[in-house]
Amino acid sequence: MSETASITYPIGHLHQFVVRMFAHFGVPEDDARLAADVLARADLRGIDSHGVARLHTYFDMLTLSRINPRPNIKIIRESPSTATVDGDNGLGLVVGPKANKIAMDKADAVGSGWVSVSNTNHYGIAGYYVLEALKRDQIGWAMTNTTKLVAPLWGAERMLGTNPIAIAFPGKVEPAIVIDMATSACAYGKIEIAKRRNDTIPRGWAIDRLGGDAENPNDMIDGGAMLPLGSFREMGGHKGYCLASMVDILCCVLSGANWGPWAPPFALRQEIPKRSVGKGIGHFFGAMRIDAFIDPDEFKKQIDDWIRTFRATKPMPGSPGVVIPGDPEREAERERAVSGVPVLMPVVDDLRDIAARIGAKFD
Repeated sequence: MSETASITYPIGHLHQFVVRMFAHFGVPEDDARLAADVLARADLRGIDSHGVARLHTYFDMLTLSRINPRPNIKIIRESPSTATVDGDNGLGLVVGPKANKIAMDKADAVGSGWVSVSNTNHYGIAGYYVLEALKRDQIGWAMTNTTKLVAPLWGAERMLGTNPIAIAFPGKVEPAIVIDMATSACAYGKIEIAKRRNDTIPRGWAIDRLGGDAENPNDMIDGGAMLPLGSFREMGGHKGYCLASMVDILCCVLSGANWGPWAPPFALRQEIPKRSVGKGIGHFFGAMRIDAFIDPDEFKKQIDDWIRTFRATKPMPGSPGVVIPGDPEREAERERAVSGVPVLMPVVDDLRDIAARIGAKFD
């Protein structure tokens, strides 16, 4: 069977297997389910690079004791609306949701909540966290830094992570606006998927080790670098670079985590930094109670109007028309919740390998 082939699994089946794997390493059951929830949301929403495709990396890191399965997550500095959290090198899939809850609880109490996190690990999709805020009728924010993969503008080496940003706004009748994006020209997972499928990547996504355009994903993986959002200066690459810098500072300098090129790697094959300037990687969460700013009903009506106005935009010739941020992921979730999640064969092989090693069944 080719690497581009896939097998479709019910989301419940994948979720149960993920819980089983984390439990194998002594992750408490509630935490294992929480971590599985984050990965399942990625797979449901069509963000395949951040769901079970990441599971073998978590397996590897836990096997080598590079992640603490039972962290003592604690607040080390606090005000009524802010907190700094030390994740005790726990799973980002557990530390992230718990820190996000602190931000949401503070917003419920005083109008807004802002939480920076250090000493943590990869936290899944940023969109998971803002979707949780929507459940409370809040505007949610989520950011994280990641292992160095991206060159700064006019640079020819990896210095920044893909440093994603997410924010969500609830509507009244219309579905929420959900913005979830990397500050790089693409997510690293898309380059991994291109590699698995033996595809080329578009110009502007990455450079090779000499700083030239990379069309083969291996040219980026083998010593090259990704480019910031916008790619080149004339296409707005400076803006992506600035956004990535903002995320790096809010998540790391503010919390005491490792920033820029010193962020520890998530994948074993990636280079270990020569020095440390903090603890682990960093996250940053925000939550805003709408009624602290404006009547919630009026806000949601205006969001509905905004959505309908933009949907009615005259489309470019040959285009499908304007979509609202969050539309593709919402459609994928609607479909996959019923029909299941297609998993590429290399990922299936990874999951089968995990199953064999922990004495569990996958298929």
